[in-house]
Amino acid sequence: MAGVQDMTVGVLGGTGPQGKGLAIRWAQAGLRVLIGSRKSDRAQEAAQEIAATSGGDVAGRDNAGCAAEADIVLAALPWDGHADTLRSLRTELAGKIVVDCVNPLGFDGKGPYALPVEEGSAAEQAEQLLPDSRVTAAFHHVSAVTLADLDVPHVDLDVLVLGDDREATDVVRELAGVIPGVRGIYGGRLRNAHQVEALTANIIAINRRYKAHAGLRITDV
Repeated sequence: MAGVQDMTVGVLGGTGPQGKGLAIRWAQAGLRVLIGSRKSDRAQEAAQEIAATSGGDVAGRDNAGCAAEADIVLAALPWDGHADTLRSLRTELAGKIVVDCVNPLGFDGKGPYALPVEEGSAAEQAEQLLPDSRVTAAFHHVSAVTLADLDVPHVDLDVLVLGDDREATDVVRELAGVIPGVRGIYGGRLRNAHQVEALTANIIAINRRYKAHAGLRITDV
């Protein structure tokens, strides 16, 4: 399989903060990036903004065009639209590595909390909806604010990468590693994605309490 520098990376949900932040860093690192959205004009507007910030090669497409043209696709979708969007893109995503970074969370007066998911996790839902794709899970705990701020040259963060396809998880680890300071760390099989997604609620609580943009570091690796 080609290295990520030779791949086009698609970002479904690239108009949102998390997708946009990752797209900025990948484009700055020299990767070709496609931004996907339900409306192509919105995607093109976001792509122009990301290109201006990163100085990279970024274009906008509707979700189907983004999924069809990209070699590897990040799903950075709102949880309430996760299933419908992926279900509609099964054909376009067939045979491709799909990186699910969706965190099914709720918020109330006590703060963030993990939502129950019938399939076990957002990533496992994606795996069921996309049986012809190579589904992985990663990038759950990245700070969109830090990613978008290029005055922060070194992002102090480890990204847990989960999946059942060893080659696919290695590619996603490489994709994480193109961001200066970031390491991609294998975090187990896809069945373990629930606790990784749920941990985001704890990270949000930490950041609110300490007014920070905290992430994770894995020691002794």
